[in-house]
Amino acid sequence: MGASSGTIFLFTLLWVAIGAGTPWFVPNKSWRPLAQMVIVMSSVCCYVFWLCTYIAQMNPLIGPLLERNTLIAASAAWIG
Repeated sequence: MGASSGTIFLFTLLWVAIGAGTPWFVPNKSWRPLAQMVIVMSSVCCYVFWLCTYIAQMNPLIGPLLERNTLIAASAAWIG
């Protein structure tokens, strides 16, 4: 399973839109810069977390361990 460039592009655009768009909707109060920074940092952290999870699924380190009977049943179902 390889990386789908469309999926990565879509979620990158989503998190860029969240990180760049939502700070504009913060009310103009004394804490506005702090709230904007929290929103941007949260979107960056969420994007990096999603990206690491997506990349880790491309080449899993641990595969499923199946019993012999399960392997025989799966082989019979797949091969015919």
